[in-house]
Amino acid sequence: MFLAIAATFCFVAYILGSIPTGYLAGKWLQDIDIREHGSGSTGATNVLRTLGKKAAIAVLLCDALKGMVGICLVQLLFVHPEWIAMPPAYRDWMIVGAAFCAVIGHSKSIFLGFRGGKSVAISIGVLLVMTPLIALGTVATFGFVIAVSQIVSLSSISGAIAVMVLMIIFQKPLPYILFGVFASAYVIIRHRSNIERIFAGTEPKIGKKLSQENP
Repeated sequence: MFLAIAATFCFVAYILGSIPTGYLAGKWLQDIDIREHGSGSTGATNVLRTLGKKAAIAVLLCDALKGMVGICLVQLLFVHPEWIAMPPAYRDWMIVGAAFCAVIGHSKSIFLGFRGGKSVAISIGVLLVMTPLIALGTVATFGFVIAVSQIVSLSSISGAIAVMVLMIIFQKPLPYILFGVFASAYVIIRHRSNIERIFAGTEPKIGKKLSQENP
């Protein structure tokens, strides 16, 4: 019974994560397929360069929100009297499973032929529900690096590394630490083309026009 319910909630988290907010913004605002512009990502960074600041902020918030909803649903399940008495490990593993599915859903959306964004915003969303302190530490790291470098991808990679480190420093449960390691590694891998451009000195900074960007 537990495995069946866990699988159901993971599936729901994946579907929520798969909602292609960046793609929908492109269609609604300019009737374009954002995957054919800039980096080809449906994430907030490519939305910023293609559709502008307001659209990017809306997509960023929606991407974070869909991750938060998936984890909140799992937490609400454990408020039910029949689930309260279950060992904490059950709750932790189910939350982590849903979190993984949400993150993967964002970058491998079932609605877009398993394409999508780079899972940064949705990762922040799930972290805000799982462990707010680490989410804030990650955002602070992102903010510091972007203030210094003006490079979104470098800031995202730095934030991903911060998640792994902070999970260990704050001695979170093993499922959370594993989520920190694997989700962060996944986000970094999704940025491999950005990493190549960073080393080549061609990664665009904030405000650089789309026509100047090397996708």
